[in-house]
Amino acid sequence: MNESLHTVDGRSVLRMERLLAHPVDKVWRAITEPEHLSRWYPFTAVELDLRPGGTIVFDDGAGTTLKAEITELDPPRVFAFSEHAPPSVHRESDDLVRFELRPEDDGCRLIFTHTFDDRYGAASYASGWQVCLDKMIAQLDGRPAPVIEGNFAELHEDYVARFGLDEGVSVPGGVRFERQMTKPIEKVQAALEATGWPIEWELSSGTGHGARLVVVIKDADEEEAAVWRTRLAEFARNLT
Repeated sequence: MNESLHTVDGRSVLRMERLLAHPVDKVWRAITEPEHLSRWYPFTAVELDLRPGGTIVFDDGAGTTLKAEITELDPPRVFAFSEHAPPSVHRESDDLVRFELRPEDDGCRLIFTHTFDDRYGAASYASGWQVCLDKMIAQLDGRPAPVIEGNFAELHEDYVARFGLDEGVSVPGGVRFERQMTKPIEKVQAALEATGWPIEWELSSGTGHGARLVVVIKDADEEEAAVWRTRLAEFARNLT
């Protein structure tokens, strides 16, 4: 597996590569045909007009419908679309999902990119897409979808550390930490109150169903900021 996070034109770009033991045409069907796409994508594709400018309609199964527009299509090499989230979905509105397939001797290489605005949501996206891509590969292989071993939050926090999303940012009067959590606001708030930490913190709706935590450590020097970076990482990993 090969994952990275970088910035292009002010937006965050998550890149994930997979070397697949399947020909391009087979993988193309898995990513463009609604019946196959719905087996591994986060939402069910109820409509898919496969043409540049065509519309894709996704149903999340909980009463929310999302529409996407196909922005790039080069069969069987490139398939990209921009998702238009309804107002009820927080943080993102027009992110871009792109699949590129490159032939290899024993199959093909999948290059998946997700472009979005909310950098601190990157770990949530990466852990979710890892699960989805693993599910797609299992479908191609003709085997059951893998089960995540251990806590999903652990996978999320691994990406937080890998992408440097746990680093504080200097602000007037202190250091600011922003973290996407995997638990809802109520659970995070109760856990924070139980710590008794004498710090400023703020909770809001984050990516998916988790809370977004912002902490400001006043008058923190480099050493104290490092201590709080570790402390917040342990808090996130131990949150149940």
